[in-house]
Amino acid sequence: NLGIAWLVKPFQRLAGLSTNDANNAAESSIKELQVVGVGYGRTGTYSLTLALDELGYKTLHTQHMYETPEILDMWNREIFTPSIESENAVLGHPDFDLIASKGFTATADLPMSLYFEQLVDRYPDCKFILTTRQSSEVWFRSWDMLTKTITTPTRYFSWMSHADTINRYYRWLFSRINEDNSYLSVPLPLPDQNKERSIASYEEHNRRVREVIPVDRLLEYNVKQGYEPLCQFLEIADCPTSPFPKTNSARSVQVQTISAMVIPLALVLFVLFYAFANTFHRQTGQTIVQWTNSKWTALMEKQSNRAMENNEETRRKRKNKNGGGKEKKKQQ
Repeated sequence: NLGIAWLVKPFQRLAGLSTNDANNAAESSIKELQVVGVGYGRTGTYSLTLALDELGYKTLHTQHMYETPEILDMWNREIFTPSIESENAVLGHPDFDLIASKGFTATADLPMSLYFEQLVDRYPDCKFILTTRQSSEVWFRSWDMLTKTITTPTRYFSWMSHADTINRYYRWLFSRINEDNSYLSVPLPLPDQNKERSIASYEEHNRRVREVIPVDRLLEYNVKQGYEPLCQFLEIADCPTSPFPKTNSARSVQVQTISAMVIPLALVLFVLFYAFANTFHRQTGQTIVQWTNSKWTALMEKQSNRAMENNEETRRKRKNKNGGGKEKKKQQ
C-alpha cells in the first residue's frame, strides 16, 4: 500500500489534489502539536512515526512533508530560500501552526527535530521523544549512506520545481548538520558528509535536548524497546500487542524521491503526446494508430510484392537455364 501511495501521490500533486489524509482533517479541533520526535534522521524516526500513527497521533515525517505542498512550500519560502540567498543556513521561524492545521498532532525526523527549543515553549503541553542509536559511529554510517542515496535522484531532475525545492532542503540541512555553509552554493552533486562535524553535531544536539527539555516531558528512546516505553510516557493504557513497525526508511525515501521526479515527468510527456495525437488526427483524419497501421500494411504489401517479384524472377532464370541445357543436349 505504501508503494502504491508513493506512485499515485505525484499525480495527485500535479493535479492539485490532496496528497495526505491529514489534509481532510484541517478543520479538526486539535490545533496544537502533542508529540515531537527530536532525534536526528536515521535514529528510527520512521518506525517511530508508524508507531505514533498506531497510537492515534497523525505524525508528520519528512516523507509526508514531501507529499504536502503547502508545508514544503512554507519551509522553502521561510527557511531554505532565505538561507541560500544569504549564504547562511539559519533556523528561522517556521509556521508550526500550519503543520497543526493540516491535522498533524505529532512530528518526527528532520527538519522539525532541530526546533525543539522553539517548540518546548510554544507548546507547553507537548511531549518530546529523543530517538538515538547504539553509538555515534553507528548513526553516522547510516546517515552517510542515506545522504548518498537520496541526493542522486534530485541531482538529475533539478530543473523540475519539486526537485529543486527538495535540493534546496538538502543544501540547508547538510549545512546545518555539517556546520558548513558551503553546501548552500556548491554545484550539484552535493559533497559527502563530513564525518567529524556530523558526529559532533549529532552529539551536541542530543546533549542540548537533554539540557533544555524538562525531564517529565522527555523520553530518550531506542525503537528496539518497542511500544511499552511509548505507551507509558504518553499515558496510553491500551498498548498495542502487534509487532513494532520496522522499516527501511532509506530505501523508502529513495523510492519516493525517484517517483516524485519520474512520474510527474512521465505525466507531462503523456499530456504532450495526447495533444500531439489530437492535432495529428485533425490534420490527417486518422489516429496515430490508424496511420501507423496503414503505413505498416503498405510497407508489408510492398515487401510482399517485392518478394513475389524476386521469386518470379528466380523461377524465370532457372527455367531459362534449364531450357538452355536441354537445347545443347539436342544439338549434341
